Amino acid sequence: MRDYQNLAGNSGIQAYEIQRNAIVIRFNGGATYLYDYDSPGPIHVDEMKRLALAGRGLSTYIARFGGEYARRLE
Repeated sequence: MRDYQNLAGNSGIQAYEIQRNAIVIRFNGGATYLYDYDSPGPIHVDEMKRLALAGRGLSTYIARFGGEYARRLE
């Protein structure tokens, strides 16, 4: 996993891993979730990938649009 840059300085996200049709996100505290093209869907997953690479806005986006996830990993 790659460390999330957290350019705003107040994110609840620690790290992420981009996969072809999914993104895995580890939140502060250790909870890790898989978001994929089935849930919450490709539009949201692709935006999460973009925000993860940008290092800003990912936590806010998930709070607003990405509440559904495919499964919890940890």
